[in-house]
Amino acid sequence: MTDDLNNSRFLKAVRGEETDATPVWLMRQAGRYMVEYRTLREQHSILDIIKTPELAREVTLQPIEAFDLDAAIIFADILPPLEGMGLMLEFMKGEGPVLQPPVRDASDVDRLTTPPPEESLWFTLDAIKLTRQALNERGVPLIGFSGAPFTLASYAIEGGSSKHHIEVKRFMMGQNEAWHRLMGMLAEVVGSYLKAQAAAGAHVVQIFDSWVGALSPADYKTHVLPYTQRAVEIAREGGVPIIHFGTDTAGMLDLIKETGVDVIGVDWRIDLNKAWDIIGHDTPIMGNLDPVALFAPWENLKHRIQTVLDQAEGRPGHIFNLGHGILPQTPVDNVKRLVDFVHDYTNQ
Repeated sequence: MTDDLNNSRFLKAVRGEETDATPVWLMRQAGRYMVEYRTLREQHSILDIIKTPELAREVTLQPIEAFDLDAAIIFADILPPLEGMGLMLEFMKGEGPVLQPPVRDASDVDRLTTPPPEESLWFTLDAIKLTRQALNERGVPLIGFSGAPFTLASYAIEGGSSKHHIEVKRFMMGQNEAWHRLMGMLAEVVGSYLKAQAAAGAHVVQIFDSWVGALSPADYKTHVLPYTQRAVEIAREGGVPIIHFGTDTAGMLDLIKETGVDVIGVDWRIDLNKAWDIIGHDTPIMGNLDPVALFAPWENLKHRIQTVLDQAEGRPGHIFNLGHGILPQTPVDNVKRLVDFVHDYTNQ
């Protein structure tokens, strides 16, 4: 890694070091709110883009070229690892992702495989290599990512998105041996995938546990935490920092700290200073603007951004982000103004 990259705002904040301004990147910063992405999607399906390294690189770079962001995140999706394990993945218009056949019992777990990521997810690894080359000259670090074991289990068991998570909770609560076997397999897949992304050139990797807030802290501790810890343990062999992100996790931040990650992301349901009190001020934190705030008039949005930054109080180790991904109809002008304001307001 070059000195410029190692001393970038983002990587310094990940390490908990002081920066000249608060670094900012935004989840789903490459996506449907940008006309450049919509134009590309008129010609290619989302899976075609993900599985074509040159296209994935192009989409990853679109927001970097449009805004003064402090990090790029590889354009991919959390679900292809499940496809590699033996499920069929489709993105259905109006329905989102569909996985078939869903995993509902021990015999379904028996049918799953755990191929190495170099075999089943080569396209994202190649996209990271290509994108890293393009970003080096810009001095912008690259983030890789994977879904966490629980969130991947949720999609596999539900067969797609879910509001109440009935099937995954029924499986977890009623099929103890099969649950732990499935989660063990997913921990190996996730950890190996993140490790391979680091080897391909990602400077940081992130674990998305988007659905874990649906659980009680007790269920998280017993049925999920050991497997996230295992995934982190394997990913740690890649030698790069690890971010954990989940939504609705205010009641389990103390347990998430036990995963062993370097940075913890929080959403807008908890103030930054309260979250920091729970995880410890020695742990870098990422967040936490409500993404819907980007639809507000600029003066109102600016006030909300300032509120988040004031909660951080200029402490080292704050990475500004949304509490979830950018929504498709988000005004592009507000994204640009947000990025510039974060830098200007915190410039020391």
